[in-house]
Amino acid sequence: MRALVLSDIHANLDALDALDRVWRGRYDTFDRVIVLGDLVDYGPCPRETIAWVQAHATDVVAGNHDDAMATGGRCGSSARFLAASIATRERLRPTLTADELAYLAALPRTSTITDDERVWQIVHATPRDPLFEYLRPNDAPVEWRAAFERRLAPYVLVGHTHLPFVRLFDNAGLVVNPGSLGMPKDRHPSGSYAIVDGASVEFRRVTYDVDRLIGRLARLELPDAVVEVLIDAFRNGR
Repeated sequence: MRALVLSDIHANLDALDALDRVWRGRYDTFDRVIVLGDLVDYGPCPRETIAWVQAHATDVVAGNHDDAMATGGRCGSSARFLAASIATRERLRPTLTADELAYLAALPRTSTITDDERVWQIVHATPRDPLFEYLRPNDAPVEWRAAFERRLAPYVLVGHTHLPFVRLFDNAGLVVNPGSLGMPKDRHPSGSYAIVDGASVEFRRVTYDVDRLIGRLARLELPDAVVEVLIDAFRNGR
């Protein structure tokens, strides 16, 4: 299986446009295009992002922000980003159609993919808590074991932290996080994604027009404090 793996697009159409330019729209060169949740919130273009995922993705799971947008429930964002999540969601939810909201609501919280040699579980956060658990790559092994002890497959694709990493799991499996395409938090503003080919993982970055994204945000007329947090996040990758 050769797969393009994306996560945490966060309504960033400009990052998707840049990805389209890199691949010239030829996503059929991959066996699968996997999206690990958080299509919406923070960014200004949820409708276009949903349309892109519907057109190109073969496998999609729900993120915490997708669930919040669809249901009106909590998003579980950190204190730094909670106001931005709420403000962008309240501003943009009325622009989504009933079908788009139903699409987000119907996304599974986890799924499995089988290729010729291995089985992968795909989930936004962790197998124990598919939507909300925030597990960093350097957290204690005991925390990792507890979060993954009921995983559905030895190989797992996760998102949520916006940090790209690969972690061997007890010498009997692999956890891969492609990072965030739309809102990186690893001090690198370029969008992050991964290409998984068998058990081989390659991380790539895509540079996009951040100023254009910020211009789109400005037109939403969000509170100044929210815009400041988002500009810092998008421009500086934090």
